[in-house]
Amino acid sequence: MAASTYESIMADLKAKKYAPIYLLQGDEPYFIDQIAAYIEKNVLTDDEKTFNQTIVYGKDTDVANLDNLSKRFPMMAEHQVVIVKEAQDLKKIEDLVFYVQKPQKTTILVLCHKYKELDKRKKLASAIEKTGVLFTSKKLYDNKIPSWAESYIKDKGYTIDPVALRLLTDYLGNDLSKIANEIDKLAIALPAGTKISPANIQDNIGISKDYNNFELQNAIGTGDVLKAARIVDHFSKNQKDNPLVLTITALYGYFCKLLIFNQHIRDDSRTQAAALGCNPFFLKDYQAAQKRFPATKVIKAISLLREYDLKSKGVGNATTDPGALLQELVYKIMH
Repeated sequence: MAASTYESIMADLKAKKYAPIYLLQGDEPYFIDQIAAYIEKNVLTDDEKTFNQTIVYGKDTDVANLDNLSKRFPMMAEHQVVIVKEAQDLKKIEDLVFYVQKPQKTTILVLCHKYKELDKRKKLASAIEKTGVLFTSKKLYDNKIPSWAESYIKDKGYTIDPVALRLLTDYLGNDLSKIANEIDKLAIALPAGTKISPANIQDNIGISKDYNNFELQNAIGTGDVLKAARIVDHFSKNQKDNPLVLTITALYGYFCKLLIFNQHIRDDSRTQAAALGCNPFFLKDYQAAQKRFPATKVIKAISLLREYDLKSKGVGNATTDPGALLQELVYKIMH
């Protein structure tokens, strides 16, 4: 019946085009939370919410109760809103099909079904597709995170330096809620229209612009032994903020991209950037690193990373400190 992408659902909601049922499902909670929060905050006025907005949790309710709640008529309002959080915990959820087939038109029923998807072979999912909105929220691929973050920043009225963007997303990983929260902090701290710099990231989020996995990658790629040693020493002294497992993961991703770059060494810059899933601004870093790390050395580095990942988990290593392991690893990669 209705749109099933995040952008089109939000556009319809802002245009006050409501569906009687929203099934928000999938393994990316951020988009589910955003849609549900918008409905919760904006469909009804504060006065209307008193009698017409109900929020329940899946484990604390049942289908019969939801059926009764959803069939009520609104009081002095055009709609009533029923939001079911953690709907994946709702027992016998398939029994909702009888309500879904003939929903109350003045009710907006929102099912926040996180980390799971309904079985499309059963009746409920297909019934919701006919009478309401079925939205599946999927995790973004890691190489899509920077462009998503940049778009979020642009929507806030800011721009961001490519290095600052990479610093932000490399440090925060693929947790969209966490990234959005940190960007919101920047928006509070910085004047509108600011171009966010690495220094802004360091001052407001606490991510060091000098001692981070991105800078370690660059030091390794350019053969700057002294800089790499300084970063490794800093990581060793601040292991809580720089866990070895995250550094190994970041370096593994870097060398995998470097291997891809080796395969596209003769291609044009647009093709190379697309293959790497990176901003063309960073191609010069891969070009410099490729001179030191042709494919054979990249494969050796990836092998070392796998070996030290196992050692960091105690396989073949019972005593070595994580800081010492990182020192050994970086030394072997660079020599």
